[in-house]
Amino acid sequence: MGLYSNKQRWKIILFIGALILFVISLYVSNLLVSDISIRERQRAKEWAEAIKKKLELIKLTNNTFTKLRDREKQEVNTWVDATKSLFLSPFDGDASIQLAYSIINQNKDIPVIVLDDKNNVSNWKNTPIDTSDINKLHSSKSVAEKSKILEDTLRKIALQWKEQGRFFTAEIFEGFTMTCTYYDSKELIKLEYERDSIIQSFNKELIENQDQIPVLVLDSKSGKVIGDNLKLSKMDKKLRDKFIAEFKLKNAPINIDFKDGSKNVIYFDESAELKKIQWYPYIQLFIIGIFVFTSYIVFSTFRKAEQNQVWAGMAKETAHQLGTPLSSLMAWVQYLEAQNIDAMVTNEMQKDIDRLETITDRFSKIGSGAKMEKKDLVVTIGNILDYLRSRISDKVRIEYKILNEEPIYLNHNTSLIEWVIENICKNSVDAMEGKGQLQVRVERIQKWIYIDIKDSGKGMPKNQFNKIFKPGFSTKTRGWGLGLTLAQRIVKNYHQGKIIVLHSELGKGTTFRISLPSI
Repeated sequence: MGLYSNKQRWKIILFIGALILFVISLYVSNLLVSDISIRERQRAKEWAEAIKKKLELIKLTNNTFTKLRDREKQEVNTWVDATKSLFLSPFDGDASIQLAYSIINQNKDIPVIVLDDKNNVSNWKNTPIDTSDINKLHSSKSVAEKSKILEDTLRKIALQWKEQGRFFTAEIFEGFTMTCTYYDSKELIKLEYERDSIIQSFNKELIENQDQIPVLVLDSKSGKVIGDNLKLSKMDKKLRDKFIAEFKLKNAPINIDFKDGSKNVIYFDESAELKKIQWYPYIQLFIIGIFVFTSYIVFSTFRKAEQNQVWAGMAKETAHQLGTPLSSLMAWVQYLEAQNIDAMVTNEMQKDIDRLETITDRFSKIGSGAKMEKKDLVVTIGNILDYLRSRISDKVRIEYKILNEEPIYLNHNTSLIEWVIENICKNSVDAMEGKGQLQVRVERIQKWIYIDIKDSGKGMPKNQFNKIFKPGFSTKTRGWGLGLTLAQRIVKNYHQGKIIVLHSELGKGTTFRISLPSI
């Protein structure tokens, strides 16, 4: 039992060692992940501050853009009023007419086209196309034709501006109105381009942030998405709303306060690299487990092969060593018979010699392979039980039962099956301490033959049910722990069967079951 206990102890030590290594690896990995997570959050805050400044710049640009647009709109309105005053003032030398001309001439940036109530072009200034452009494009046409082309072109542009809502209508006098259409000045268009560039840069910064941290920027009041790098545009509304709700729970958000009543909230998640690192210890454990399992299978196969060679070598050597004294004993028996010694003495000696021959035969068959013969299993078991009855305590009662049918023919090796039965029965007799009842029952159920050996001994705990078949395990003080191991090898390797502890209860006894395939 000491050999087996040491083996089990080493297994437990190795398992605990592997568990400690895994725990250390998991702790170090989690420490690393936590450190990276803190750094990522710090970078996210720094990135959020940079985004905040860009958003502030965008807001400032938008405010400036709105003010300039309003100013230009006011200038156009003033320009319309000046144009209107030209129609209303009766004298060219009137001061109001001079002021009107001054206001009109001061407009050097804002494109303006004035239409009368019949949509005829009555005036224009700073337009995208003028007389010089028409002259270049249509040099071969007459002046009247060029004027007509210019007016049609300006009317088309004016109507487009009108559709965009860029116009004023002024009633010059009753029954006569003028429509002044206008567009943004070159400076305003340039500013608008700069603003769009900043917005595109902001969106690019969101999509291609330096750490590829998943980011979502929302307006705190409306909940409107300001920007993201999550490809939300490719999701339908229901899925997008669900995704955003789950994304908000990932980490504590970062608030951006613009000090003007408007706020944005930045939500973020761990980067893909950080998530991969979190799985590292488990992947490491899986790889180590696969390696250990494969190594165990390989070494176990080699170990079993070596054990088989040791068993075979030991069995052959035992059979060989027994052969020499057996031959000598047989000669001595013949000599004693020739000396007219009491026949009872020589007969008993011959029985022991026959027994030794049987044992030698068993070892030789384990070492060189066992020949299977179709014989009656009931007879095989009955013979060994008859042999045991005369050699065990009279206080042990052996009961032999065959259920369902008799005989039971099976391909088996008589000597080896007898050895198995003998080993189990002797263990049972030892467990009963030479006093009790031993029951052997044989039954065929479908494709299996079951041999149950039940004793009334001291029994065993459940944690020993499998251990007793291990080499070196024994409940006896001087036991080698090989009897049941040999029995299991004979049943499993030579007869493709199984041997188990079917039932055991402390103080009441144990039942062994041998299962042999009947086909």
